[in-house]
Amino acid sequence: MARYTCSFVVSVPSEHLQPLMIQLLQESGLDVQYYTADYIMAREIPGNLAFAKLVTVEVLVDKHTTTGTEVRMNIVIKNEELPLQLNNHCRQVFDYLKQEIENNRNWQLIESISG
Repeated sequence: MARYTCSFVVSVPSEHLQPLMIQLLQESGLDVQYYTADYIMAREIPGNLAFAKLVTVEVLVDKHTTTGTEVRMNIVIKNEELPLQLNNHCRQVFDYLKQEIENNRNWQLIESISG
């Protein structure tokens, strides 16, 4: 199973983060399947890839460290594909989403940590 994680701290009003992240995921071609105040799950839409390569994205908002204008979120991007190559499909989606989050004009990036 390929699995990539990263953490971000962004400067945005906490009540705006969820709709902004849902919009970002949808604009990236992902189908948001479930969300709560501190969790979002999205998947790639089946059709063009083998099932094992379909990526799932989970966004977890850390409510304990959230202030009025700073939000910490953790992103997990995974699929069932074995990461036999460094540049696999899951890694490509991870790199793309990481860049989209870091360069998003709707918030200011304070910190980005990849794991």
